[in-house]
Amino acid sequence: MDNASITDVWDRVVGGQQPPEEWLVLVTGLVALLAVAPHGVWRISRNAVTIAHEGGHGLIALLTGRRLDGIRLHSDTSGLTVSRGKPHGLGMVLTAAAGYTAPPLLGLCGAWLLSSHHVTALLWGATALLVAMLVMIRNAYGVLALVLTGGAFLLISWLTGPQVQAAFAYVVVWFLLLGGVRPVFELQGKRRRQGAHRGPAGPGMPDSDADQLARLSHLPAAAWLFLFHAVALCSLVGGGRWLLGL
Repeated sequence: MDNASITDVWDRVVGGQQPPEEWLVLVTGLVALLAVAPHGVWRISRNAVTIAHEGGHGLIALLTGRRLDGIRLHSDTSGLTVSRGKPHGLGMVLTAAAGYTAPPLLGLCGAWLLSSHHVTALLWGATALLVAMLVMIRNAYGVLALVLTGGAFLLISWLTGPQVQAAFAYVVVWFLLLGGVRPVFELQGKRRRQGAHRGPAGPGMPDSDADQLARLSHLPAAAWLFLFHAVALCSLVGGGRWLLGL
């Protein structure tokens, strides 16, 4: 790559790109909705939300001074992030709360970047986060999922034109905003059916993120579910307004 090409890429990152046409924003939103709403498609696309979910746990664990031992992603779209540190306190609470809030908040940040026309910055930033997360993956399926996802971002960033990059970026951000809502309703339904009983909490004890937070904070799990719903829905509304230019 010559100096002129490097300068052009840098200008695209710093200076931003031309805003997309309105039809592209609407179509990409519909594509993202079709990746979230149908159950059969969601069983596959939910892997991307799990990456954001577990990445949120891992990032906040590091930021709060905990030691991150590793992250596992499973083919059933579940995941596990293991960190060391005090088993209680603010750091542990923030780490546990980061999972369900990470996808919608990432979507909200992405919507802000796109509203400022920084498509390239979003793609490069997402690629950097995926590469950083790859270092902490501790199982083969997780490595495969991260390599495929990161590879898609890298290929789109380097081998396609501005229109394709914009379409891809808008689909990703819409997907995070919409895909951040459904898991919270699934968690609520699972708890209602008494299905979230696996994990280190002990036989017969619910071990969802909301239940762990209830034990850590002495606030009811319903309060944490309300927080997850509020973050997801407010991010969807706010991010959607940014994307649509309202």
